[in-house]
Amino acid sequence: MACAAPHAVPGPPRLLRVALLLLVLLVATCRRAAGAPVVTELRCQCLQTLQGIHPKNIRSVNVKFPGPHCAQTEVIAALKNGQKVCLNPTAPMVQKIMQKMLNR
Repeated sequence: MACAAPHAVPGPPRLLRVALLLLVLLVATCRRAAGAPVVTELRCQCLQTLQGIHPKNIRSVNVKFPGPHCAQTEVIAALKNGQKVCLNPTAPMVQKIMQKMLNR
C-alpha cells in the first residue's frame, strides 16, 4: 500500500505571516491618512443661514454647488472680522450681494 504525499495545507505559521503583513499594511495606511490634510467636508457645512448681511462687512464669498457632499447650494461668506457665516442663497438680499460681487 502506497502512502500519498501530504498536501501543503496553510498552517499557522503561514497564516500568521499573512495576518502580520495585513496588520503592517493597515498601520502604514492609518499613519499616512492621519497626516493627510482633509481636503473637503463630506457633509453640508451650513446648518443655519442668515437672510442677509451688509456687503461692507464681507471680505469674500465662497459658493459650493450641490454635489455628493451636500444636496443644496451653500453660500459661505468670510467676514472682515474673521468669522464665516452661511447665507441663504434664495434670499433676495443674498442674491443682490452675489450680483454685486460678480460685478466687481
